[in-house]
Amino acid sequence: MAASSRAQVLRLYRVLLRESQRFTAYGYRTYAIRRIRDAFRENKHLKDSEEIQTLLKNARTNLEIIHRQVTIGQLYVTQKLVIESPENRDNLII
Repeated sequence: MAASSRAQVLRLYRVLLRESQRFTAYGYRTYAIRRIRDAFRENKHLKDSEEIQTLLKNARTNLEIIHRQVTIGQLYVTQKLVIESPENRDNLII
């Protein structure tokens, strides 16, 4: 993979992770981050430039979808889950 292509892939990877961190719902956020990491790890040994370009195009499409869903999710505020609130962990009965 060419250096510019590698930089492009890494930049897209970071943008996808950063945008996924903006999900307000814990489940969506953790799923998106896990799925992004798994997909990039799965394809990190690719050498075919056409296949890499196809995957980059799909990743950009997914970035648009994530951005749209984050925006929609921020319109409907919900309470955080217990797992997300460290101050509530002291009050849990286990």
